[in-house]
Amino acid sequence: MRAIRSSCLFFAVLCIMALFGTVTESEILFQLVVCFIVAASLEIVIVGPIAKKIAFALPYDKSKKIFAVVSLSFFMVIGMVLCMSLYGLGTAYFFNSLNGSSLLESYFSLVIKNFVFALPLQLLIVGPLVRYLFTKFVKGKISSVALS
Repeated sequence: MRAIRSSCLFFAVLCIMALFGTVTESEILFQLVVCFIVAASLEIVIVGPIAKKIAFALPYDKSKKIFAVVSLSFFMVIGMVLCMSLYGLGTAYFFNSLNGSSLLESYFSLVIKNFVFALPLQLLIVGPLVRYLFTKFVKGKISSVALS
């Protein structure tokens, strides 16, 4: 487990160091803020409601919470990968970093790379961590406020 953490940290440091040579810190922060706003807006307005409709329309045992969690996570990842790959393609096109590739080829390449990275990350790390933190810190406060 420790080796995985250190390799992830090393990868993140390499990515950040690679960016510092090409763009300034303020540009990195600006891109981060814009990307967060776009992703949150897409998730709340478009992807979230559609993913919920599809996930809860599937014929599975609704009494088992794990089926609902996995199916909802799966469809959220699909929707967000499709949308944010389009955002990434637009950003790459705007900054002239497509290197002569066609838009369609670049889009499908981005979708495959993002899906391979996002699905395991959501199902194995981020999803369980957020559910744990939510039940530990938020759910207890909500029930105690409701009782008083």
